[in-house]
Amino acid sequence: MPAIVLVGAQWGDEGKGKATDLLGSRIDYVVKFNGGNNAGHTVVVGGEKYALHLLPSGILTPGVTPVIANGVVVDLGVLFEELDALEARGVDTSKLVVSSNAHLIPRYNKVIDQVSERFLGQRKIGTTGRGIGPTYADKMNRIGIRVQDIFDESILRQKVEAALELKNQLLVKTYNRRAIEVDEVVEDLLQYAERLRPMVADTSLLLSKALDADEVVLCEAGQATLLDVDHGTYPYVTSSNAISAGACTGAGIPPTRIDRVIAILKAFTTRVGEGPFPTELHDEVGDTLREIGHEFGTTTGRPRRVGWLDVVIGRYAARVNGVTDFVVTKLDNLDTFDEIPVCVAYEVDGKRFDEMPENQTDFHHAKPVYEMLPGWNADITGCRTFEELPENAQRYIEFVEQQIGARVSVIGVGPGRDEVIVRHDLLND
Repeated sequence: MPAIVLVGAQWGDEGKGKATDLLGSRIDYVVKFNGGNNAGHTVVVGGEKYALHLLPSGILTPGVTPVIANGVVVDLGVLFEELDALEARGVDTSKLVVSSNAHLIPRYNKVIDQVSERFLGQRKIGTTGRGIGPTYADKMNRIGIRVQDIFDESILRQKVEAALELKNQLLVKTYNRRAIEVDEVVEDLLQYAERLRPMVADTSLLLSKALDADEVVLCEAGQATLLDVDHGTYPYVTSSNAISAGACTGAGIPPTRIDRVIAILKAFTTRVGEGPFPTELHDEVGDTLREIGHEFGTTTGRPRRVGWLDVVIGRYAARVNGVTDFVVTKLDNLDTFDEIPVCVAYEVDGKRFDEMPENQTDFHHAKPVYEMLPGWNADITGCRTFEELPENAQRYIEFVEQQIGARVSVIGVGPGRDEVIVRHDLLND
């Protein structure tokens, strides 16, 4: 069975858990292949809300094997806090598998992340301060600590010593902070070793065997397309590859085994942190959208920046991800607007851009070119077929399809996992 990749089409928080829920019992594995606990999924099951940060959302679906793959950076404290919280609510977490090659977030990287953001002042990136970026930097600098290292205390100590020789120079001499002791880092990591050991496996091999056995593997991206370190709004991005291609390196799945890419597109646009945002609203309309959509960060609690839908971004996401199906979420959040602007292009110094500008300077100065669509002023949360939607809501979806050049297969009309309209089966159509 070919693998499926699920990505965010904007700056994150689009509602990727909606698609995972929809596929439900037909999925055998849900794989987190990038990022760490710097992003969150809010999933509503049976009227109960679950906020997940590090764990794949598939952990809430009975029968699914959730996998934290090699491309993820893992804060062990957060991992076990989340597992304990779910188990306290009656969720079975015993099937979780963690890659032996995933990198760990040691406490010194959380300290460095936080103090470096403060040091940057107005030039800050807007990170969550959870040590994600410094840990990915360690990975590329080949001084990182992997899951497998905590099962050999001698190797772990050697690696921590080597990393702290460099890190303590930075903390003490640049940031005027105290040096971090090797022993406190080693002891902090070793305390989790025995509890973690039964969960650890060669996840690339595990997934390869699953695909050979005709099982369904869903690879779920953290963050989203415009936060991808290569293809996002650099430098205001995350530290990993959040596009569909990231599933290959982040989960050890070859591209020839992927045949479907599902992208989640919120019916308006949000982002958290710094960086350009052409359709951002700074008025009461933006405040209204934020309140209607409960647009506050799952991980940080920060108010999200809010703006109208930008289909230039949608076209870009379709192209760089090879999207086969879009899922449009939160369409119901637009129920009360008489008129709905949609950004179809940008204007920069008198020049029109129908695609993403080549350079960051142009994107930073981009002014949205809007096409105005009529609202529907009706409650659509009870709709379960496309034909049941008000005519103007149907036209909105058809307009989006035409603009992004890909089909909209699912429409979210409410926060619950069943509050959706399915136009095409995400697995078989």
